[in-house]
Amino acid sequence: MKQTIADLLIDALVRAGVKRIYGIVGDSLNAVLDSIRRSKKIQWIGVRHEEVAAFAAGADSLLSGSIAVCAGSSGPGNLHLINGLYDCHRSRIPVLAIAAHIPSNEIGSEYFQQTNPQELYRECSVFSEVLTRPEQMPRMVTIAMQHAISRKDVSVLVLPGDVAALPDDESVPKEVIHVTHPVVRPSDEEIKKLSEYLNKGERITLLCGAGCEGAHDELMALCDRLKAPMVIALRGKEHLEYDNPYSVGLTGLIGYSSGFHAMMDCDVLLMLGTDFPYRQFFPKEADILQVDIRAEHLGRRANLTMGVCGDVKETVEALLPHVNEKTDDRHLRKYVAHYQKVRRSLDALADGKPGRKPIHPQFLTKVVSDHAKEDAVFTCDVGTPTLWAARYLKMNGKRRLLGSFNHGTMANAMPQAIGAQCADPKRQVIALCGDGGLSMLMGDLLTIHQYQLPIKIVVFNNSALSFVELEMKAAGYLETGTELVNPNFASVAQAIGITGIRVEDPGDLEAAVDRAFTMDGPVLLDVLVNRQELSLPPKINFEQAHGFTLWMLKAVLNGEGSKLVQLARTNLLR
Repeated sequence: MKQTIADLLIDALVRAGVKRIYGIVGDSLNAVLDSIRRSKKIQWIGVRHEEVAAFAAGADSLLSGSIAVCAGSSGPGNLHLINGLYDCHRSRIPVLAIAAHIPSNEIGSEYFQQTNPQELYRECSVFSEVLTRPEQMPRMVTIAMQHAISRKDVSVLVLPGDVAALPDDESVPKEVIHVTHPVVRPSDEEIKKLSEYLNKGERITLLCGAGCEGAHDELMALCDRLKAPMVIALRGKEHLEYDNPYSVGLTGLIGYSSGFHAMMDCDVLLMLGTDFPYRQFFPKEADILQVDIRAEHLGRRANLTMGVCGDVKETVEALLPHVNEKTDDRHLRKYVAHYQKVRRSLDALADGKPGRKPIHPQFLTKVVSDHAKEDAVFTCDVGTPTLWAARYLKMNGKRRLLGSFNHGTMANAMPQAIGAQCADPKRQVIALCGDGGLSMLMGDLLTIHQYQLPIKIVVFNNSALSFVELEMKAAGYLETGTELVNPNFASVAQAIGITGIRVEDPGDLEAAVDRAFTMDGPVLLDVLVNRQELSLPPKINFEQAHGFTLWMLKAVLNGEGSKLVQLARTNLLR
């Protein structure tokens, strides 16, 4: 049998270290699938929805530290990849998507399933091109993967089904991709100027994000020298929260008052490796300094006094010798004490006294955190699962926390758990799913069963899109369209072939979590949690307070005053 373009593609992926491809088969992918079968070096993970394939590939890439691959057949098949790929694009995850296409001689004829994938994907990728001739391979796949790896982003290779089957006499080079680790830091002049602002400041606060990965020790040294509290953006939580006496928590919509005020009360704010988007949480009077590896991020969230391009670890190492050690630690002590007070209040909400129904989601998250392994991987759905994960999951430098923190899409947790578990089969993977998120892509519970992935799925079952309800209340609207009529998710899991456990009483929760986490194979834990749990941002503005007042008035006038009683019982009277 003659070598084909598809054979070159798979050979190139193998040489690049790719172990799996996530997707759904289709006739436009036949040549690719046949090459995978004959190669026997790449596993095809057949999912039930292509969106899951893209999310799984993203999580696989994060856990494996390498490029991951997903694929979709022509037209609707690869269109389903877009949302998951958008998430990878926004989170800077190197993923290669193989978008199969209609027969090349039919392009432009309004053929069955025709789309224009190379254009559709341009907005969520750094490379999106069509492969049309044998002479383009294997160079084209190298270009695609090199773009994805070097820029930490999505590349899309559009491959018509007939072109994939064409014979090709080329050979794949031994080194298909080139992974480099350049040292990027500001110039000596920029470092000196940056240090001058820090030496001049009296109340300095750090805001640190995902770009601080690998720089934990250097940042502790900087905080110590500056006597500066550290506010942590959500994506920085897994890298910075542990062994950190300078942490004053998160800020933003799901943050703490301590983090909010530590930023608002500083005279110098140093942003490190973060693209924190909420402009209303930045100080108005302070000097704002920013360090980011992507120069195009400088100044797009707040008016900067100075912005520099550099890797956080390298920049801080270069900066430390120029920074004077401060002796006044009042700013630091004030907000560390504030954080400790906030932390005690939050921990008090995570109690689970027997018979106290409904179960508080804070208690559920704390129990999950306490019973999870030291190197567990957590994924969390957008909405309240992200909120509770941010506040109650404890990081230790070994645990990972994945979510749709930039793109903010529903239904990411379970698909990301699939990719994480495939990347590291022996590691504990726990998906914190909202009932709305799980039900959106629930068909891929079948994927978990089919491949016997030992994922532990924890469902925050409150029969509502509860974060949206909270947003409606804050804006003064009555909840509309947020109620969910749910099945018994544990029974659904049992029907599929997954162990299902349902918990309705807080007194049963710890034993149920322990059982779920110690069992072999996949488990779904369906936990009925409080729908009316009130989760407030660190700062309540007039519009939000006014909105809540309007909501309460409308609830009474519309005969829904019982909601106020339930809200009071589960929040105000705790």
